[in-house]
Amino acid sequence: MTSGGSGACRSRGSREAIPKMKRTIQVRIFRGEQQYVAECLDLPVVTEAPTLDQLTANIQEAIALHLEGENLEDLGFADNPTILATMELQAVA
Repeated sequence: MTSGGSGACRSRGSREAIPKMKRTIQVRIFRGEQQYVAECLDLPVVTEAPTLDQLTANIQEAIALHLEGENLEDLGFADNPTILATMELQAVA
């Protein structure tokens, strides 16, 4: 019984040692004074554009350029992470 319990502890301990890899890169989108702004929450990336379509292209390009030549695992990301954008809207009062 004692050795069975030890095996479970070792197995559990090794699972905790493996870092969880992020599958998404989170982006916050909001309306600035004159343009839309996309701010990456997981990387030091910020961009802006006059339209949401242009902003989408800009943030994809900016993230791709930031990650170019980087080891995604070193940054805590799984291979081929997706971009998850959240748009802030003004409250209707």
